[in-house]
Amino acid sequence: MNEGYPVEVRGPVTLLICDDHKILTDALAMVVERDQGFRMISPPVHTAEESIELCREHQPDVVLMDIVFKGGMDGIEATRRIKEISPATKVVIMTAHDDERLLVEAVEAGASGFLGKDEAADEVLAAAKAAAEGEVLIDPLTLTRLLHQVAKEREARRDALALFEELTDREREILQLLAEGMRNDGIAQKLFISPQTVQTHVRNLLAKLGVHSKLEAVAFAVKHGAISV
Repeated sequence: MNEGYPVEVRGPVTLLICDDHKILTDALAMVVERDQGFRMISPPVHTAEESIELCREHQPDVVLMDIVFKGGMDGIEATRRIKEISPATKVVIMTAHDDERLLVEAVEAGASGFLGKDEAADEVLAAAKAAAEGEVLIDPLTLTRLLHQVAKEREARRDALALFEELTDREREILQLLAEGMRNDGIAQKLFISPQTVQTHVRNLLAKLGVHSKLEAVAFAVKHGAISV
């Protein structure tokens, strides 16, 4: 983590911690309470929904936000909603995940940056103070690279979904059954059509998707979220 964050702010930084790892939040809260540069608006909360309501009421300077919760809303959607109801609040994502798409989505939702959950407590507090001062806690070159990469992935996804739009309802149905492991004969029996008709549909959907085999078609469809398995 980069050093040299500004540490002087006007008055204590009002802070909310939102993470469903209670041991982590309790330990961090103990450190925060000993630092006169911070004032927690409430004890740590463990769901994204709670963080939104507290931000609506208290408008804290900074929220330290987990990205993945057990059920319910995730930290990205919570960040988006917090920025809508409290635009001045800075949201810093605390995560053990390195999925670059999630990080880009968090930035697009309004997050000011990221912290690994393995950071020392004093580094977390320094980053929170920096966020309160308006610092962005991610290297601009890294962010540019991530945005470019995700933009390319999204373009590829749009192109793929456009291909799926060309499939007929019957071809989509057969593709789903192929993904479930069914063979042509089994599909024919299930749909009350001949195996030759199934083969025709398969041949047509392969041509429309620009792939060469049933396995490739299924992999392509699953990758782009067009079917479920």
